[in-house]
Amino acid sequence: MAEYPGSETETRVMPGELAGVVAAIFQACKMDEADAALLAGALVAADQRGIHSHGTLRVPDYVAKLTKGGVDPRGRPAIASRNGAALVIDAKNAMGQIAAHFAMSAAIETARATHVAIAAVGNSNHCGAMDHWAAMALSHGMIGIAATNALPTMAPWGGIDKIVGINPLAVAIPGGDEPATILDIAFGATAHGKIRVYHQKGHPIPEGWAYDAEGRPTIDAAQAMAGLIQPIGGHKGVGLGIVMGMLSTLLSGAAYGSELGNMIEGPKAGKDGHVFMAIDVAAFQPLDRVKERADGISRQIQSSRRRAGVERLYPPGLLEAEFERRYASEGIPLNAETIAGIRHAADRFGIAREAAWLNEAAQTS
Repeated sequence: MAEYPGSETETRVMPGELAGVVAAIFQACKMDEADAALLAGALVAADQRGIHSHGTLRVPDYVAKLTKGGVDPRGRPAIASRNGAALVIDAKNAMGQIAAHFAMSAAIETARATHVAIAAVGNSNHCGAMDHWAAMALSHGMIGIAATNALPTMAPWGGIDKIVGINPLAVAIPGGDEPATILDIAFGATAHGKIRVYHQKGHPIPEGWAYDAEGRPTIDAAQAMAGLIQPIGGHKGVGLGIVMGMLSTLLSGAAYGSELGNMIEGPKAGKDGHVFMAIDVAAFQPLDRVKERADGISRQIQSSRRRAGVERLYPPGLLEAEFERRYASEGIPLNAETIAGIRHAADRFGIAREAAWLNEAAQTS
């Protein structure tokens, strides 16, 4: 589910205006202009697709990473090794979004010649919503796959020790007239950031999302933040989380599980790992034919029968594509705490607050 319960405190902000303010904040953290814009753009893109858990909510956390968290604001990722279609990327302790863009770009460029390419990334940091990176392949006539490790928030099946990450996977498959099929899922029932959004809004979380610290199901957002995320599909979800974390780390030598840090003390800088894949569709089937068939699958899903009370069926990525289109003209809905975090960061660095939405928030906080 991409959106959260509404709130009377939400403010609509146009994507370009939001990106400009956030980029200025990151530039004040000593990132260069292009990297600051790339990082801000990735966060705003998540917000615009309704994935607020990985959007500008993260600005205060990222400012902390860049100023006192050990992340190098000017880290320059590089290819550490290349063996045919296999790339190992040293992120140089840059922000994860900078590493992810570099790695996926390298995989796409390599796949032009090799048709399939995999880039394993180490020495990185949190890289945000994975759909953004998988979708980079679409405009090149390719399928994109992206995965990452994550701080441990789950337990092994039947356990209560927080040692398994939800370790998400994203797959982007090009479409023709229909939006691309883009699946971005973690192997927990939710993300920690989504629970945080519910906590901010004062709403209970849905049933089936989390356990408390003793492994008992809870809908209390505060207890969930101190407890455990439930896996999807029981033991199957935990197993998928484990192996996806292994794929994201073992190929590059990055940290796995509790080696990353924890949700109390935070992540250890430069320990994250990711893996990215680009698949040249035309090497297997004509691209137009694949797009046509992908459109057909999307339409079949949308037109299939619904359970009672269900208004519409969505193939993966369609709901987010609709948010993206709507928010481009209506503005992105941001809650008061997210805006306050951006405003405080802007004030900290002496960034002029010409934006009306920041000034209005300041008057009501």
